Amino acid sequence: MQPLLIELGTEELPVKALPGLAQAFFDGVVDALHKRGIEFDRAGAKPLYTPRRLAVLLPGVSTEQPEQRSEVLGPYLNIALDADGQPTRALQGFAAKAGIDWSQLERTTDAKGERFVHRSNKPGAKTVDLLAEIVHESIADMPIPKPMRWGDHDHAFARPVHWLVLLLGKDVVDIEVMGVRSDRMSRGHRFEHDKPVWIGIPGDYVDSLRGAHVLVDADERRARIGRQVQEAAARAGGVARVTEDNLEQVNCLVEWPSAVLCSFEPEFLAVPQEALVATMETNQKFFPVLDDGGRLTEHFIGIANIESQDVGEVSKGYERVIRPRFSDAKFFFDEDLKQGLVSMGDGLKTVTYQAKLGTVADKVARVAALAEAVATEVGADPVQARRAAELSKNDLQSRMVNEFPELQGIAGRHYALAAGEASEIALAIDESYQPRFAGDDIALSPAGKVLAIAERLDTLAGGFAAGLKPTGNKDPFALRRNALGLARTLIESGFQVDLPALLTLANGGLAATGAAPVEAGELYDFILDRLRGYYADKGVPASHFTAVAELR
Repeated sequence: MQPLLIELGTEELPVKALPGLAQAFFDGVVDALHKRGIEFDRAGAKPLYTPRRLAVLLPGVSTEQPEQRSEVLGPYLNIALDADGQPTRALQGFAAKAGIDWSQLERTTDAKGERFVHRSNKPGAKTVDLLAEIVHESIADMPIPKPMRWGDHDHAFARPVHWLVLLLGKDVVDIEVMGVRSDRMSRGHRFEHDKPVWIGIPGDYVDSLRGAHVLVDADERRARIGRQVQEAAARAGGVARVTEDNLEQVNCLVEWPSAVLCSFEPEFLAVPQEALVATMETNQKFFPVLDDGGRLTEHFIGIANIESQDVGEVSKGYERVIRPRFSDAKFFFDEDLKQGLVSMGDGLKTVTYQAKLGTVADKVARVAALAEAVATEVGADPVQARRAAELSKNDLQSRMVNEFPELQGIAGRHYALAAGEASEIALAIDESYQPRFAGDDIALSPAGKVLAIAERLDTLAGGFAAGLKPTGNKDPFALRRNALGLARTLIESGFQVDLPALLTLANGGLAATGAAPVEAGELYDFILDRLRGYYADKGVPASHFTAVAELR
């Protein structure tokens, strides 16, 4: 066996697509080798990639296919031979196609009787002769939603291709991909080592690129980022907030990461930290620094793609980029506080929720009535539940949520507290959106649970009444997610409620809209169906779930 290296060098690849492209390229090469019967050792092998390259490195690949055995079935004896035992035209044609005399054919027997068969063995092809089609096949199978064309040819890929390394053992395998011929010359870091990098043998690849300031192993790069970020945060006396999504995107932006500690004016900390964190992570891919209590500090960390000799200038650049965003957030927050949460609700009367279901203000009124009813049934405070529901959508009219839609509910909590509302009401406004995503916790407070249930009851009943029942992969009102969120909140809260009665109540609230509600039983079945996956994930056999569901 010989080690195999394939490196496709490009311009900067799309950040979010990069890991998937690398995995698809790796899987494509492995599958193509397997399909051709070429033995290989993939122990420890994994996709290697940076923003400018996709690579496959296998520690051992057989230099040729095994002997190729072929068996082609021919006609049965009653068709192949005449009454005198002589070959018919059918048998002669089969033998001619195989390139031999009919007497050299073998016989085999199956359920229908005895028939002729042609068996042959031929030497396997050399791996080096198959690599061109293996590489082309692997690239063609990659999921590229929007291929890019460049130059005056018909080639298309995620980004223009500039170089190709293809080594089997110490030898270059000469092929051409998208107008680029293969050799053993890779490329170093665009700024730190902007020159070709000689790859002697595949085993030298990772170390050779590391010497050229390129960490081609994504796991090594990710670990370096995480380590440097926490070290920088410790110098500031805090702990970095590192989310998996932000870390993965930063990892796909750099080849030689270097953490840079930065800061901003403490006056911005008066803005809800969720807004500042969202700006840092979503817009700039920075890592916020928190204190021991989980509160945001005036420090953050950026990841440069170079080791600058003047880190202070890099820091100033990052701070200069983030300051206007923070200034906007502070302006929005201050102006919203002047307006007040209660007065924001006036604008909901002019905002259409759904053409058949009225305005957002109409929805708020329905949810408030439902929240009061649910609270009474589960033993929560109905007055608090109604008040939280009445304020729950007001922040949709705020400047902050208009700029940062992901802060709906969170902004409402801050504005409710600033307006002097009870902390339970403010928290319920925020928690009503939980669970916000798959795997998220349900609301924790009693009022938050009640409001989350009421909100989803109205959304489900209204969605079905408006003819928005999910079909296939179309679910514009996220009714599947709402149904699961409703079921999870009821189950995980331990609430004993009459769900069909609550669904009937939700349908009744739609009377003023003119929409035609569906039967509560149909809504109930829809919710129940969402629980199949929920309980399957908890290890409950499908047969058990079905048996219990029949007892409804």
